[in-house]
Amino acid sequence: MRPWPTIRVGRRRIPVRLEPVTSQIFVVDAFSYGRFRGNPAGVVPLEPGDAPDPAWMQEIAAEMRHSETAYLEPRADGSFGLRWFTPEVEVDLCGHATLASAHVLYETERLAPDTPAVFHTRGGVLMATRELDGAVRLDFPAAPPEPSDAPAGLLDALGIAKAESLRTDGQFFMLVAPDAAIVRDLAPDFRALLALSDVRGVYVTAAADDGEFDIVSRCFGPRVGIDEDPVTGSMHCVLAPYWCERLGRTELRAQQASARGGAMRVRIAGDRALLTGYSLTALRGELLL
Repeated sequence: MRPWPTIRVGRRRIPVRLEPVTSQIFVVDAFSYGRFRGNPAGVVPLEPGDAPDPAWMQEIAAEMRHSETAYLEPRADGSFGLRWFTPEVEVDLCGHATLASAHVLYETERLAPDTPAVFHTRGGVLMATRELDGAVRLDFPAAPPEPSDAPAGLLDALGIAKAESLRTDGQFFMLVAPDAAIVRDLAPDFRALLALSDVRGVYVTAAADDGEFDIVSRCFGPRVGIDEDPVTGSMHCVLAPYWCERLGRTELRAQQASARGGAMRVRIAGDRALLTGYSLTALRGELLL
């Protein structure tokens, strides 16, 4: 049935279906605390034996226009292959679309509530478990940032006068602002951010000031097709080691202060970051493309 034949359009070859093939598709608001909150992710559960062309996956992600669309491939041992695509590129790690994928597996009873979800990804083997209250806990590698000078133009593009600068893998930078109000009020110049060739993304964070959360953050990545990510699980794999050490804690309540907003609990366990959050299914449908 798949992979499909292709035709050339300009410089690209695109897959063509000779017969209609229907796939389920879900839109899930991950790390949500209510309706229309959290980060929407597309989730496409594939059938056993499906082998869709990555170009098709990329075009569906572009059609969906969510920060990421995830594709679940069931394996004979009960685990799943998992791939994530932004509207423009495939990525190595994505927290919210993993949370959304696990939510779909449990909600549709593809997995029993007490069975861990095991995912084989470009970022390694990841695991998710469902808690009794319906939250899902992700077990991700922690990624402690290293001190680094901010690239020229980065602070100006964000409108920040002063911040501690650190760096993580893949040309992603972390800026620690003096207070939470700076993070909440940021209005970046996305065109200027896009012009910074050595910056794929930036995390801006500060200690929270409202008594409900411990840290507040935002994530910007126009070079990967996302001006602002509503809620970013992978970012918290970087934030958690930094803030747990700085605050003398092993567990944090984290808020992402995007327009949609989102929240999660973050705990450091050795070299792992455990991210726990809730999800809501916003849409179920059939993919006919």
